Amino acid sequence: MLFLLQQQPIVVNVDPPPPATPSISYGGMLLSALGLVGLIVLAAFIVGGIVGAVIIWRQKRADASAPPTDPGHQRLRI
Repeated sequence: MLFLLQQQPIVVNVDPPPPATPSISYGGMLLSALGLVGLIVLAAFIVGGIVGAVIIWRQKRADASAPPTDPGHQRLRI
């Protein structure tokens, strides 16, 4: 009966744990998201300013060459 209790030992190879992954910081993600949003907002302001300037320039040019609608009125040329 003693020979039934005696067995070969079971050898288990344990791999070393993987290196710790860096923690995800919300600060870095937040700054990159705000940077992208800031870039989009800045581009929108620039494009909006250019489009607005073109519209105002065209309107002033059209008003300068148009005759007054009523002979009693005078254009201010602003």
